[in-house]
Amino acid sequence: MDRLHSQNIRVGLGYDVHPFEEGKDLYIGGVKIPYPKGLKGHSDGDVLIHAISDALLGASGLYDIGYYFPNSDINYKGISSMVILEKVRSLLEERKIKIINIDGMIIAEEPKILPYREAIIERISFTLGIDKSAVNIKATTNEGLGFIGRKEGIAAFAVVLIAY
Repeated sequence: MDRLHSQNIRVGLGYDVHPFEEGKDLYIGGVKIPYPKGLKGHSDGDVLIHAISDALLGASGLYDIGYYFPNSDINYKGISSMVILEKVRSLLEERKIKIINIDGMIIAEEPKILPYREAIIERISFTLGIDKSAVNIKATTNEGLGFIGRKEGIAAFAVVLIAY
């Protein structure tokens, strides 16, 4: 019997969206990206890390990131989303859950993500303690449609596979 068939496996889906805000730094996948605007949010607004975190929590049968990091708690104002991801890693480790792979999709007209893709993969894999080959990140535009097409914000999806 191969490795996956000898374990229980589950899939999780995560999604997040944030509008742009003047005067903030832009973080995507834990990497600071040079851009005139950042993403509005209670935390640093890192849509990719939020989507991945929610996907991992959902696959694990846990609550979403709003439960662990409520936007009503002033202690989390401006928090780095990498702290959120570290907490998710801790919750999974407590339950002996292993991450098989992560597939993330960033939807943005600007900025271009490709120049930062490898740094994003490195940051996520390091923070989660998994091999870089288990993390894939892609980006696309919204072809000029909707709020993303008007360059008003960014969205991200993530799908994860876990085993326990």
